[in-house]
Amino acid sequence: MQVSIETLSPLERKMTIAVPPEQVESQVESRLQEAAKTISIPGFRKGKVPLKVVRERYGKGVRQEVLGEVMSQSYYEALGQEKVRPAGQPRITPKAWEAGQSLEFEAYFEVYPEITLGDFSTIKVERKVADISDADVDTMIDTLRKQRQTWQDSSDPAREGDQVTIDFTGTINGEAFEGGSADGVKLILGSKRMIDGFEAGLVGAKAGETRTLDLKFPEDYHAADLAGKDVQFKVTVNKLAAPQVPELDDAFFASFDIKQGGLDAFRREVKNNMARELKRAVRNNLRNQVLDGLMKIHELTLPKALVAGEVNVLRQQALQQYGGRNARIDPSMLPDELFRAQAERRVGLGLVMSEVIQQKQLQADPAKVRALVEEMAESYEKPQDVIHWYYNNKEQLAQVEAMALEEAVVDQVLQTAQVTETSCSYEDALKPSAAPQSEG
Repeated sequence: MQVSIETLSPLERKMTIAVPPEQVESQVESRLQEAAKTISIPGFRKGKVPLKVVRERYGKGVRQEVLGEVMSQSYYEALGQEKVRPAGQPRITPKAWEAGQSLEFEAYFEVYPEITLGDFSTIKVERKVADISDADVDTMIDTLRKQRQTWQDSSDPAREGDQVTIDFTGTINGEAFEGGSADGVKLILGSKRMIDGFEAGLVGAKAGETRTLDLKFPEDYHAADLAGKDVQFKVTVNKLAAPQVPELDDAFFASFDIKQGGLDAFRREVKNNMARELKRAVRNNLRNQVLDGLMKIHELTLPKALVAGEVNVLRQQALQQYGGRNARIDPSMLPDELFRAQAERRVGLGLVMSEVIQQKQLQADPAKVRALVEEMAESYEKPQDVIHWYYNNKEQLAQVEAMALEEAVVDQVLQTAQVTETSCSYEDALKPSAAPQSEG
């Protein structure tokens, strides 16, 4: 087999392959002989059809089948022979073939880019350091109580935080407009669902009261025909309800599976959960900064085939997320450009991280894998059952191993990166970090 490779661009290659004729003819002949043993043709007994007849009737189809298989097999053999690593599937085009002559064909494909790792010491990251105070725990408990609040009818004047059930009609210059009226709308005052002044204008109202609000749509309102226009709303408050948060009692604690120890045990559980969330947030912030930093210090030419494949993955994920499995959505409604930037980032990061893993000879530490599994399991009622499930599910465990390997890359970069520790509040520590910078 003769092979030649031509460089068409930094990543595109054309490989020309010539296969000796006997390699094709021997396979065609062998396949025809096998077929002659089983085919049935009128006028001949099964298995007794002359090879000449079999060749005349089936030779062309068998030959085309063999040619396709030979080209595919020869392509992969040529890759190994030339030590070429393709990125994506090839486009194979027959060049020349006649009976008794070599089969020549061309394979067009892309290769992976050669990556020279950048200087990790130019990457700057910020590690947030925060303590969980008693006040932070109090705030979290208040949040948990509000999440389980109920509503109780009230005859008092409406206050911010109350829920009103309203009918309203909006007019511009005395004329009603599309979307400006509704009945039975439930609105929490202070939620900022409505335009500025609407909710504030209902503070102090009682059930059964009607108010007229003279307001103005924002200049940047999403409906261009209403932006900046004066509007009048006639609002009737049909019902008023005040929030009722649950008491900090045994029933409330039990709803979080705290059945003994009362308030002290509940606070410890809340603080432990907050600590896990804080640890996860700090780690994710560091990870994102490191990955962004890696992208900044590497300029890559990406294989188009890999980007296209990642675009399709992201498109399918979007279709499932927003349309559901049974929804009939034309994929063309989600053009490639919606996903290209994210796809390029994912492909680029994958290439750089693979190079780091290879050059630094990194592996997924079994102890780290175990720690990650235990961390994911600890929020469940029966952590050991979850751990057992992961270690008996190869696919799920492989995903955790990939996470551990990614953390190994992050740790490798952090060894030489410029890391600055910044003290902050618990709430600030949970916020995503700003994009890191790199020198140079």
